Amino acid sequence: MSFRLADAIFWIAVAACSIAQIAIVRSVFISPARVDEAAGAGSPGRRLSEIAWAVLPGVALVVLFVYTWRAMQSPAINAGAVAVFLR
Repeated sequence: MSFRLADAIFWIAVAACSIAQIAIVRSVFISPARVDEAAGAGSPGRRLSEIAWAVLPGVALVVLFVYTWRAMQSPAINAGAVAVFLR
């Protein structure tokens, strides 16, 4: 796979994951908090928990994308991968 194609696939994946993550976070902020009958009127702690569980995967994706980008741009790794691929 050429490096240009790999870069294109990487940025398409970044765009798709970003759009999905924005939709998830948007739905958490826009949707009304569900009131649990047993707990009474919803607690702010529960709402913060919902927001955290929506934001944490996005943070993990950013970290994953940064490490992936660094690995893709590393000349030593790329030269070794090309040498192995051409054998």
